[in-house]
Amino acid sequence: MTMNLYENCRLCPRKCGVNRFKSKGYCGMSAVSVCAKATLHKWEEPCISYKNGAGTVFFSGCSLHCVYCQNNSISNELFGAEISYRRLAEIYLNLQEKGADNIELVTPTHFLPDIVKSLDLVKNRLEIPVIYNSGGYELPETIKMLDGYVDVYLPDIKYFSADISLKYSSAPDYFEYASQAVLEMIHQVGELQYNSDSGLVKGTVIRHLVLPDCRHDSMDIISWIAENTSPDDVLVSIMNQYMPFDFIPENFPELKRKVTKMEYNSVVRYARNLGICGFVQGKSSSDEKYVPEFNLSGIKLGLV
Repeated sequence: MTMNLYENCRLCPRKCGVNRFKSKGYCGMSAVSVCAKATLHKWEEPCISYKNGAGTVFFSGCSLHCVYCQNNSISNELFGAEISYRRLAEIYLNLQEKGADNIELVTPTHFLPDIVKSLDLVKNRLEIPVIYNSGGYELPETIKMLDGYVDVYLPDIKYFSADISLKYSSAPDYFEYASQAVLEMIHQVGELQYNSDSGLVKGTVIRHLVLPDCRHDSMDIISWIAENTSPDDVLVSIMNQYMPFDFIPENFPELKRKVTKMEYNSVVRYARNLGICGFVQGKSSSDEKYVPEFNLSGIKLGLV
């Protein structure tokens, strides 16, 4: 894949058109990959972290910049270290050697040319699935570029309402793009497939984080999933881990509290009534101890 995709960047729905060899795009990143951590991550869904943990690589920058992001230090504050695509390839192999259940790429789309080149270097040596963990705000044509590289898609569908996605992520077109992208992901990887350890090796898991005062928006998303996907193709992870961090601006008072038991349970109950299959979380998941510490562990500088 050509690195020229960085020259007039149209990798995400922002289509900012920035020459990232010369300046930074809406995502906050230039044409060199930036990562904040590579580790065995044991707190993903049971079919993702089922044995030793997902081999997770956290990329810095983001096309959404949600005001409440739990990974704020890397998505909004842009903490991380520049590394080459060759070093990325080495990291995948290192994680595999450590027993990773898979290679999980977190928020990677703005570095897609590097992702593809790094996977090209090791595709004959990787024996574990590649997981693409995305905020969901994707162009279907960008997802099509990943055909043959990704085994499992792990997208969010964050919002249904354009008003809410505008308010919290400055993206009124979020659902329009996320819904199209998710359908392309499902089309690309097909039915859910598992290994002998009940680990997912093919398929799509849709994540949705329930937000304060947004349970009806959550239900609209669940309805869309039920109407447009099949339990054979998709698992749904309804997350209860929203945290009201101190960095959230004061002009979002509704985000200054956790999701209530009533809010979360009403969404879960609605999903069950529609025959949705997947995962739910306990109230204890809303805790800072589950937020990764970004300290460049497992990364090391490698610009050659």
